Amino acid sequence: MSGVDLNDIKRRMDGAINAFKNDIASLRTGRASANILDPVTVDAYGSRVPLSQVANITVPEPRMLGVNIWDKSMVGAVDRAIRESNLGLNPIVDGQNLRIPLPELNEERRKSLVKVAHDYAEKAKVAIRHVRRDGMDGLKKAEKDGDIGQDESRAKSDKVQKMTDDTISEIDRLLAEKEKEIMQV
Repeated sequence: MSGVDLNDIKRRMDGAINAFKNDIASLRTGRASANILDPVTVDAYGSRVPLSQVANITVPEPRMLGVNIWDKSMVGAVDRAIRESNLGLNPIVDGQNLRIPLPELNEERRKSLVKVAHDYAEKAKVAIRHVRRDGMDGLKKAEKDGDIGQDESRAKSDKVQKMTDDTISEIDRLLAEKEKEIMQV
């Protein structure tokens, strides 16, 4: 028993990259897209659920989103969740529907979106560092318990560190791409 499964560490780091990709996909770059609202969760029936589980999201116009809420009692919660989502959106309540005009992206808003992208990147990097720490702790324990030798432990530690560096580099690359996309006028 080697104590640490490098494939599991790789899988968990890839999971952090995928979560980051989903987070930055929700950042607006000018055109309306239903996945802008993907990170929004709503307090519904005693728990937090994704917006898509309480409403239908449409794109009726290039600069407008429509949210058709299935349960009339949820309108206030959905409106509040969108306003508090840090996406800079201000829904207009129209019965059980919300119309969400997408403001023109001015320089200040673009910079604010870039800042949100950097926050998402930092969150992903923290998750990756947690995976690295778990892997390193597992290796130290396996070595201490005599499951693996010092040489194997050192070799696997180097692999875990390389995976960490590569994964963080990928996050940085994706962030730079998204930043460029947001800042294009």
